[in-house]
Amino acid sequence: MNPGNVAPWSADWAWGLPLIVLTVVLHAYGLGLLNNEVTTRLSNKERLRHPVSVSTFLVGGTALSATMLHGIEGLMWAVAYRFLGALPDHKSAMLYSLSAMTSYGHADVFLAPHWRMMGALESLNGWILFGLTTAFLFTVIQKAWPHAHERQK
Repeated sequence: MNPGNVAPWSADWAWGLPLIVLTVVLHAYGLGLLNNEVTTRLSNKERLRHPVSVSTFLVGGTALSATMLHGIEGLMWAVAYRFLGALPDHKSAMLYSLSAMTSYGHADVFLAPHWRMMGALESLNGWILFGLTTAFLFTVIQKAWPHAHERQK
């Protein structure tokens, strides 16, 4: 049974799963690039005149970069919503996407009824991406803070 205008969810899954894979691969690649940068900056111990400041800004810069990566991934979902006609304009597509990805969900924007499962899939994607980011930031902090305290001894 398929009541009214609600389509089967197969199209949602057909679009959602590849977007999840694409964003996770992009995220892992981006975090790998960030990891190389963090490692390079921390390996230059002799240049660290103010290790606490460097470590603090390194963690902050890494968090900012990861946030920008999440924004790009949210944009990818927003483009898909617009392409599918699930949302009427770019602004509402981006707002909906970031709301779904962060599980914020308070935006007064809704997907077309037959694309609502795709929104739930984006939310699941957000959990995966934020889990990866949290683990990565924890690793960066573990790398950066010992460097900050080495020079103070």
